[in-house]
Amino acid sequence: MNERKRPVLEPQYMKRFRCIGSACEDSCCKGWRVDIDHETYRKYKKVKDDELTAMFESYIHRNRADNHADNNYAKVKLIDDAKCPFLTEESLCKIQLKRGEEYLSDVCATYPRNANIINNTLERSLTMSCPEAARIALLDPKEMEFDEYEETVSTRNIVKISFNTKDIKFNNKPYKYLWELRIFIINVLQDRRMRLSERLIVLGMFFNKLQEYLNENRVDDIPVLIGTYVNYLETDAFGESLKGIPVQYNIQMELLKEISDRRYQMGVNSTRYIECFAEFLNGIEYRLEATIEENGERYRSAWEDYYEPFMKEREYILENYLVNYVFRTAFPFSNEKNIFDIYTVMVLHYALIKMQLIGMAGFRKGLTDECVVKLIQAFAKAVEHNKVFINDMVDVLRRNGYNTMTFMAILIKN
Repeated sequence: MNERKRPVLEPQYMKRFRCIGSACEDSCCKGWRVDIDHETYRKYKKVKDDELTAMFESYIHRNRADNHADNNYAKVKLIDDAKCPFLTEESLCKIQLKRGEEYLSDVCATYPRNANIINNTLERSLTMSCPEAARIALLDPKEMEFDEYEETVSTRNIVKISFNTKDIKFNNKPYKYLWELRIFIINVLQDRRMRLSERLIVLGMFFNKLQEYLNENRVDDIPVLIGTYVNYLETDAFGESLKGIPVQYNIQMELLKEISDRRYQMGVNSTRYIECFAEFLNGIEYRLEATIEENGERYRSAWEDYYEPFMKEREYILENYLVNYVFRTAFPFSNEKNIFDIYTVMVLHYALIKMQLIGMAGFRKGLTDECVVKLIQAFAKAVEHNKVFINDMVDVLRRNGYNTMTFMAILIKN
């Protein structure tokens, strides 16, 4: 009997991804919680292997929380350095070595793949917290493109986001224009007639206006708004206004460093991120006793002398990061927040990555593809996967009145 199939949409880079196992410079089995789904837990209970059985009893424990789901029915008790106890000295999984991939939990079998179901289509992408995923997705100078095909419904996935824009409950909500918005956003991010910072500012102006429309219940005017901005871009209507936006290195660096410090103070298990953060501080020679202007001047010099000469020719790296972010998170409908706040979160990701790369460029007297991938991968592992931190940052910006287009432009532009 033929298995039921479903449509799949994914970036073309997915075809090139293969886990490189023990050759990987970072381990996905360190630094975060490992959930065990119900079906895998039941498999482990039936295993006849003295070594594995003893380890299962010692390190895998039921999740007794009332709100647990089948995909986090149990969890692995981590050992030193937040490491999975099933990780061998060769950085391989003992369970997979002894029992095969079918005995991996859903989270271990699917990582770094991310899956959403939008309009009954499975959308699969990679998270950049995997070094190999970051390399193949970010370092391709061509615009990121997408393929559609079919796969059997039984293929393992952990679905993060699921909705159907044709659902009657979205009749008066912007969700029904997801595809129009998504195509517009990705087209703007890939419009290489402008610098990437300018593309983000244009999107900010668009989202600022979009939020006004939503506040006024003008949902059905969204296609007209998109058409207006497409026309603005084709006629270069933003040219002079974008050039007139001032660059404020002092405020940018101080605000972003404060945000980074908050994440660092919450505790970071990623050695690679700690190394990058140290390089950033050393690269701008940040000193507490110095004035904002003095620290800002060193930050500006690092950008001008070392970051900009490298990144001017390789903006496609950060462009690819943002396009993948938009697709992976079902942007701008990843949750129920104010839609401008969702844009703010994306800008924070971009701005924090940029700031730390500027410092690293100053420390290293230049950048390489390898160190850019290292920072983005470590950042994704330490920041993107920490929803508490991200939500806290949005709240901090909102409470201080920083969740405005004026402050977003300060964070974006160098």
